[in-house]
Amino acid sequence: MILKRSAAAAAVALCATTMVAACSSSSGGKSSGGTTPSAKLGGAFGTIPAETTGAQHAGVITWAETPNTGPTWIFPVITSAADSFNDIDDFEDLMWRPLYWFGNGAEPSLDPSESLAYSPVYSDGDKTVTIKMYTNYKWNDGTPVTAQDVVFDFDMIKAAVRVSAADFGPYSPGSGIPDQVASVSAPNATTFVLTLKAPANPGWFLNDQLSDLNPLPAQDWARDSATGPLLNYAVPANATKIFNFLEAQSGKLNTYTTNPLWKTVDGPYTLTAFNASSGAYTMSPNPGYDGPHAKTISTLEAIPYTSETAEFDAIRSGAVDIGYIPLEDMKQVGLVKSEGYDVFGYPPFGFNYVAYNFADKTGDFNNIIAQLYIRQALAHLQDEQGYIKAFFSGAGGPAYGPLPAFPVTSYTPSDATTDPYPYSVSAAVTLLKNHGWTVNPGGTDVCANAGTGPNQCGAGIPSGTKLTFNMFYAASLTIVTEQVTAYASAALQAGINIQLKSSNYNYIITYYDNPTSTGVPYIDKWATEDFGGFSLSSYPTTQGIFNTSGAENEGSYSSSEANMLINDSVNGTDPDAVENEASYLTQQQPGLFQPEPDNVEVWKTGISGPQKAFSSLTQYYINAEQMYFTGS
Repeated sequence: MILKRSAAAAAVALCATTMVAACSSSSGGKSSGGTTPSAKLGGAFGTIPAETTGAQHAGVITWAETPNTGPTWIFPVITSAADSFNDIDDFEDLMWRPLYWFGNGAEPSLDPSESLAYSPVYSDGDKTVTIKMYTNYKWNDGTPVTAQDVVFDFDMIKAAVRVSAADFGPYSPGSGIPDQVASVSAPNATTFVLTLKAPANPGWFLNDQLSDLNPLPAQDWARDSATGPLLNYAVPANATKIFNFLEAQSGKLNTYTTNPLWKTVDGPYTLTAFNASSGAYTMSPNPGYDGPHAKTISTLEAIPYTSETAEFDAIRSGAVDIGYIPLEDMKQVGLVKSEGYDVFGYPPFGFNYVAYNFADKTGDFNNIIAQLYIRQALAHLQDEQGYIKAFFSGAGGPAYGPLPAFPVTSYTPSDATTDPYPYSVSAAVTLLKNHGWTVNPGGTDVCANAGTGPNQCGAGIPSGTKLTFNMFYAASLTIVTEQVTAYASAALQAGINIQLKSSNYNYIITYYDNPTSTGVPYIDKWATEDFGGFSLSSYPTTQGIFNTSGAENEGSYSSSEANMLINDSVNGTDPDAVENEASYLTQQQPGLFQPEPDNVEVWKTGISGPQKAFSSLTQYYINAEQMYFTGS
C-alpha cells in the first residue's frame, strides 16, 4: 500500500464545473447504493459480499496500520507536516466528523449520509455560500452540533495561518479558505453563511475547501489554558491565543488519552488508549453518535506493524480482522481467502511520485532539475509497465502525470493515457548528449558544454558538473524500495548516479518538505524523495501542490504557466481548465510520476456491514462503526 498525503485537493468528491446544479441541491452526489462495487467499478480486484441479514453483534475490530504511520496529530486543524491519511481519515475523522464527507465507498463522490449538512447553495454570483446543518448530531456531552461550531473552526483556521502558513496544511495564500472569505456568520443554529471576496467555482469550493471544515466544540475548546475562561473567539487576538493553546496540546502525544479536551467528540468514537511510540491506539464507541452505524458499534483497535512482512504474517495467522495484502504477496490471494478472509482491491484516486527539490543547491541540483530536458530524460528511465508486472503482480495502472491513466475521469487528458516519455534508456542518453553532457554509462555523466544554448547544459550548470544526486525513500514499504532500486539501476545505465537513502514516511514528510518550518533547515539536504504521493479530488486541481505558494509544494516547484492554469481551474469558468492543467504538468514533469498500485484490502468473513464500508478501505477510510460481527 503506497501512502498518500491529503492536501488542498485531497478529499475525494464528485461535483465539477459542469455539475453546479447537483452541488447546490440537498441530495448531494452520487450514491453507490447496494450495488456490488466490483461489478460497478472498472478495474476492481475481487468482490465484496452482500451485507448479511442475520444476527449481528459488537466486539473488538482489530485493524492493521500501514507500517510506521501511527498518528502524530489530534487537533482537527491539521498542520502541513501532519496532513496525511493516518492523521485525518483513520484517526481524527473517527472522533470529529467533517462538515462534508467525501468518499462514497470506492467512488469519488459526496456521501450525504455521512455529512453533517445539506449540500451548499450558492447565490450572489457564487459569492455567497449558504449551508444548512443537519439537526441530529450532538457532542457527546449532549450539546447540539451547530453552525456556531463551524464558525469556531473557521476562526481557528484563520488564526492558524496568522501564526504560520504551515499550520494549516490545505492552505493556499489568497485562495479559498480562509483568505478568499470576507466573512462568516451563523444567523441561527442550523445556518452557516460564507461571503466570498470573489466568486469561486462551486464545484471546487465544495470539493476542496468546504471539505476541510470540521465543526469544533466551542463550548469546551474556546480557551487559552486548561483552566481559563471561555473567550470570544470572534476577536482575532483571542482566536490566536486559543489556537496556540490547542496546537500546543496537540503536540503532547503522551497526553492524548488523559487531556479532557480530546474527550468531547461528535463522531462514532472516543480515544481510550494511545501509544505515542508505536502508534497503536484503541477507540471506544460514542453511544450518542447519531450518524450511520451498526446496531451496536464495535471497539476499534489499531495495531501497528514495523514492516509489511509483519502485517502480512498477522493476516496469515488470523491475528487481525482487517488488513491488506502487500503487492509482493499477491500470489497468495487464494491462500488468504481459504484462511477465512474476503478480498477486494481498487486503486485510490491520486498520484504517486518522486518529488524533485528545485531549491537544493547541492552540486547545482537546483539548476540541473530546472532543465526540462533533464526531467524528460528522468521520465524516460522509468519502466512503468515493467514495475506493474514485476512489483504489483499486475494489480495497478500507469500514471504519467498528476492524473493517472486509471481510473479515467472526464478530466483525464490524452497524454495521461499515452506515455509522453516511454521507457527508453537510449532516449534519455540522446537527450543528455544533445544538451552538452558527456555520458558515462555505469559511471557519472559530466557537463562538457556549459551554457544556455540549445545544445548546452543549461543556465547555472558549470562545466565539469556531475550528474549525481540523492534520493530518499520510505524504506518500510517494499514496493517503494523495489521501484527506486530498479529506477536507480536504469538511471546508472545512462550515467545518472543516484545515491539511495532509506528513511521513513513520517520523517520524510516532516523534514523534507520545504514549505514547513521544520523543512527549511533541510532544503539543501535532499534532492529527490519518494514518500508516496497525494490523493486528489474528482475535481482534480493540484492547487496547493504544484502552485508556487502551495503549502504542500514539497520541492518548491515554480512555474508561472502552471500557476495560471491552476488559478483558472479554481477561479475560472472554462470546463477544460483542470484538463489543461493536468496536461501541462504531465508534459512538464514537476516530479517523477509513478504507476498507481491497487490497494488490496482483506477482512475476516465473520465481519459484515454495508458494502461501501469495505470498498472505502481502498481509499484509506476506516468506517468501523458500520461494521459488525455476524453469527451468534
